[in-house]
Amino acid sequence: MLKGITVILVDETEESEDPFGQPVTVKEEIAVDNVLVAPASTDDVTAEMSLTGKKIVYELAIPKGDSHTWANRQVKFFGQTWRTVGIPQEGIESLIPLTWNKKVMVERYE
Repeated sequence: MLKGITVILVDETEESEDPFGQPVTVKEEIAVDNVLVAPASTDDVTAEMSLTGKKIVYELAIPKGDSHTWANRQVKFFGQTWRTVGIPQEGIESLIPLTWNKKVMVERYE
């Protein structure tokens, strides 16, 4: 049976505005269990590098039923911080036999 790891998703919510009208955000760390982590394929790395200039390192498979926002977010796993790239690809839950129905790519974030 496949089992993923716990990944920390850093979610940002707007709390208020500063005196200049800019949003003040609060970061919240959310533990998401059973996330599969796999090295990105050479084709994905090459395509994303030529399109956006970002070097994809891993691909994350997100479990079914997860409703968090994964686009343009920081994630933490393997003792490092990463940033999601692009919009997650999502399949129809009832048509996918395993536990995961979304995937998102990440780049190293420092």
